[in-house]
Amino acid sequence: QVQLVESGGGLVQAGGSLRLSCAASGSIFSITVMGWFRQPPGAQRELVASITSGGSTDYAASVKGRFTISRDNAENTVYLQMNSLKPEDTAAYYCRVWGPGGDYWGRGTRVTVSS
Repeated sequence: QVQLVESGGGLVQAGGSLRLSCAASGSIFSITVMGWFRQPPGAQRELVASITSGGSTDYAASVKGRFTISRDNAENTVYLQMNSLKPEDTAAYYCRVWGPGGDYWGRGTRVTVSS
């Protein structure tokens, strides 16, 4: 089992920045990919960004150039630095980690961007 604890959400004005963190504990050896998903109000959950244990990253087109995902393998933590935030970035953000040992989701942290 893997437990995930997310932090860093909140309310910010358009153009501002936030950094999300997700700390993983438990059977970490089974995790190869860490990522962030988001679910805007009334919409489906979507991939924001992911990063492999080797550091390869993938981003949604809507966040490229504004968001940066990183991970600290020693601390088993994944970060999402969000810059130049827009009202359309408003959503519940979920940490997800997956690998041969399973697929785990955090409980989510809300990000609200005001115009």
